[in-house]
Amino acid sequence: MSEALASFGYELGILKRVRRSGWWHAGVRDPESVGEHSLRAAQLAALLAAEEGASPERAAFLALWHDTQETRTGDLPLTAGDYLRKPEPRQITADQTAALPERSRDLVRSAVDEYETRESPEALCAKDADKLEMLLQALEYRDVGVRPVDEWIESARKGLKTETARKVAEAAMTLSPLAWRGR
Repeated sequence: MSEALASFGYELGILKRVRRSGWWHAGVRDPESVGEHSLRAAQLAALLAAEEGASPERAAFLALWHDTQETRTGDLPLTAGDYLRKPEPRQITADQTAALPERSRDLVRSAVDEYETRESPEALCAKDADKLEMLLQALEYRDVGVRPVDEWIESARKGLKTETARKVAEAAMTLSPLAWRGR
């Protein structure tokens, strides 16, 4: 039991090194890691859920697990979609957690299933947080001179489902990424 948890802990550490590869297409030399993306997505999910009347804790929890499968696949950019079959996150999670103790295994699997199903308000907030995090990152990259990020911004905006996330996206479009400094 302890060895399986330790092993899975080591595997999760890979997320700190796996880079969000789509940003390379935009010319970002050292893009954020999946772990960095997941942290801000989880934080945003909690905030969105609080405003939407959902459970902030659950939304953040779902967002923490939403990309853990990328320890096995890497971050596949959209351009790979024409050449590769999209991996099924639930199948990867099942493989990743097969050796875990039952409670831990069920905890992770149920979080990934809920996120992928997107039927709960918390899952909708977590998915919106994933998109909103990408939008904020695109705006930050644009602010430092990376120009071909408009498709990421539009993709994120189109995918938002909650009213709060749509309003945050609109506000982000009008603010400088450095606007937070004086607030």
